[in-house]
Amino acid sequence: MPSGLDLLALSPPGWGGVLLAGFWNSIQVAVGGFGFGLLIGMAGACGKLYGGPVTKDLLAVYTTLVRAVPELVLIVLLYFAGADLLNLALSVVGLGPVNVSALGAGIFVIAVVQGAYATEVLRGAIQAIPTGQIEAARAYGMEPFLMFRRIILPAMLPHALPGLSNLWLITTKDTALLAVVGFAELTLVTRQAAGATKHYFIFFCAAGVLYLALTLTSNLLLRRFELRLRRGMPAG
Repeated sequence: MPSGLDLLALSPPGWGGVLLAGFWNSIQVAVGGFGFGLLIGMAGACGKLYGGPVTKDLLAVYTTLVRAVPELVLIVLLYFAGADLLNLALSVVGLGPVNVSALGAGIFVIAVVQGAYATEVLRGAIQAIPTGQIEAARAYGMEPFLMFRRIILPAMLPHALPGLSNLWLITTKDTALLAVVGFAELTLVTRQAAGATKHYFIFFCAAGVLYLALTLTSNLLLRRFELRLRRGMPAG
């Protein structure tokens, strides 16, 4: 019996459709992983700056380990061990096991890896805010969430965006590492298409064009967003 990938390749638009499906999977993982990584990074940055000693130590261990261990090793470890750890935690609280989809596992892996880098980027951006602004907000009696939404977030974004832009581009490339665990992203399906047709140069060039198109589009959108954020700020 032919596999689902083989059936897709045999029907229009053939291997081109397979590559586009893999490219769509890569985009989903990149967007989901980057988004959840931002949430982890924001929590980690606030914990490092305002948390207690235990919180700061745990976050220091997390960011140090993730940045020290090669991403390929982390991805393999988290991809295969993450679902087991989740089900173990659910069994401890008396809940049944859950089946984690390949897409969900891929997003989780990328989010954990990128969260460590986002923590440091956002921590530096928060520290770049003039302390007088935060002190003035506290003097007016602003609640922490309101102060974060009205003062910290708008003031930190212009400082954080260049680093976060780089992290987004790195995230789009990190999705290719999921090929080693069998996730059908662009790199894996490109290798399968090239192996089936023996046209390695054509298919890998096509994959490169798709990655380049994603990068150029991302750069354009991020540049427009940065210009909007920096309205009224000194140039340079």
